[in-house]
Amino acid sequence: MRVISGSARRTLLKTAEGLDTRPTTDRIKETLFNMLQGSLYDCRFLDLFSGSGGIGIEALSRGAEKCWFVENNAKAAGCIRENLKATHLEDKAVLMECDVNTAIEKLRTEKLTFDFIFMDPPYEKNHEFYVLNELRNTELADEHTIIIVEASKNTSFDYLAELGYETVKIKEYKTNIHIFIRKYK
Repeated sequence: MRVISGSARRTLLKTAEGLDTRPTTDRIKETLFNMLQGSLYDCRFLDLFSGSGGIGIEALSRGAEKCWFVENNAKAAGCIRENLKATHLEDKAVLMECDVNTAIEKLRTEKLTFDFIFMDPPYEKNHEFYVLNELRNTELADEHTIIIVEASKNTSFDYLAELGYETVKIKEYKTNIHIFIRKYK
């Protein structure tokens, strides 16, 4: 795994061995960031279920102002620290070593609104529903925030309208999808 483009281009990233993480492949990451490229400069990026931090680091490398990484696993958080140091992006990053619900509560008190919220939760465990349900009543996402969920193709998002979200775009890959959503205006 590596940084595809930007200030940290070609830097190899570490991943925590033995964890149940699925780092986003370079090809899928490149496709995702090609879709986002025009909107990344000076944005606030929130990377939930960060794993090794590859997505948030790519956003920073491509010009995001700041990225908040949320990772509960200590080994994975250690990888994020090492990867931020290797890419010289640690001054633009906030690493929150806690579960996603705790992070949302902490960020809520800071009255932040993000331009992008990315989440790649464990597949088939319904985490995306619970996170979207929590986010809908916060200022962390507004009608301009793009929320991107990486999920298995089997994941149903038929509840989005009920929670106050609309689908902006869906990008399908062989085994998974990126679904782009936002709150209704």
